[in-house]
Amino acid sequence: MANKHKIINDPVFGFMQLESDLEYDVLQHPYVQRLGRIRQLGLSNLVYPGAMHSRFSHSLGAMHLMSEAVRSLRQKGVAISNSEATGAKIAILLHDVGHGPFSHVLEHTLVDNITHEEISLMMMERINADLKSRLEQTMWQRGPLDEAIGIFRDEYPRHFFHQLISSQLDVDRMDYLCRDSFFTGVQEGRIASERLLKMLNVVDDRLVVEHKGIYSVEKFLVARRLMYWQVYLHKTSVAAEQHLIMILSRAKELARSGKELFCSPALRYFLYTQRAAEDFSPNSEALDQYALLDDTDVLSAIKTWMSCSDRILSMLCRSFTSRRLFRGQLIDAPLSEERKQALRRQYAKTLDVTEDEAERYLFVEHISTSNTYSEKDDSIDILFNDGTVRNIAEASEILDLEALTRKPIKRYLFQYRLENNF
Repeated sequence: MANKHKIINDPVFGFMQLESDLEYDVLQHPYVQRLGRIRQLGLSNLVYPGAMHSRFSHSLGAMHLMSEAVRSLRQKGVAISNSEATGAKIAILLHDVGHGPFSHVLEHTLVDNITHEEISLMMMERINADLKSRLEQTMWQRGPLDEAIGIFRDEYPRHFFHQLISSQLDVDRMDYLCRDSFFTGVQEGRIASERLLKMLNVVDDRLVVEHKGIYSVEKFLVARRLMYWQVYLHKTSVAAEQHLIMILSRAKELARSGKELFCSPALRYFLYTQRAAEDFSPNSEALDQYALLDDTDVLSAIKTWMSCSDRILSMLCRSFTSRRLFRGQLIDAPLSEERKQALRRQYAKTLDVTEDEAERYLFVEHISTSNTYSEKDDSIDILFNDGTVRNIAEASEILDLEALTRKPIKRYLFQYRLENNF
């Protein structure tokens, strides 16, 4: 029998241990291995060259932090069975399994009305069925991932397990802040994840943070806000993502008009026929084809499309490959119709396209962070020495609740660089 209790060396957290055979079996599934071919930060490497880490490494890191959280809670006297611990670890391991190439780009172009969270759940159900049929039936009266799926869907009776996976202070956020700041070199994103985990406790089936950890929580919230503006919503990253969306949108237009374009079979499946939520189910062809898509499908197509006979697609692909991205300019007010018309005429004349086609070479994008903290979601609760529990918004002496719950918006005008016309 092969030893499945592997030790993995991670550059962020050091040695990480697979503690059960089931964790190893899930990790080996093709759906999970695919995450190694999808970058965690999409196109952020065009701003931070070190940001080449994968969603696979993030999922492993989150699973490690879940293991540490379980260990810390057990030391506080919280009863957690081995099956619950394994279920929670597998739930966080699979929380991002439904992501497509380049983060959310695919959700806006090739697939309609379905989110990566919905696809993640379908993939979890498929992995569950695959493992149940492959492993000895006597081992599992139900599916081996039933407990993990229940935790993921917040249907498991003990709510705090779901909070560890999806809340305002979950191990998913802890890992991506630590990992993304490490690989981008953005020091403002560093958080005290080890201390946060040591300060966790459970009161009335809800996660709380002991009062000694309040400063670490404050730093966590500030770090998350700073990482959004410095990394996740950096204007060059947004420009690159929009550039990629334009490439795929143009390719889809050409494909629907009958033009033959080079692409992998999986990309062709979505490029030549529009797929939507109703096409997806745990046993559908759409899910099988989606599971074959990764960053390499898109990048290899773009390299080939540089020599496409369609001038628009060719220009967009050549400038993208050469990192000659859209130029972003912060603007205070909406662009006037007169200004838009003048820019369209300029682009139409310089690029020898129609004014309607020139629309794709400039756009205004409103960029907004998600709420750093929201009272509507599971709150971050602080446990004081006298046993009282207070919301972090009330307990903190330095955090400004109004600032944390506000969604600041920046307005950018993105323009295709005319010097890219080569």
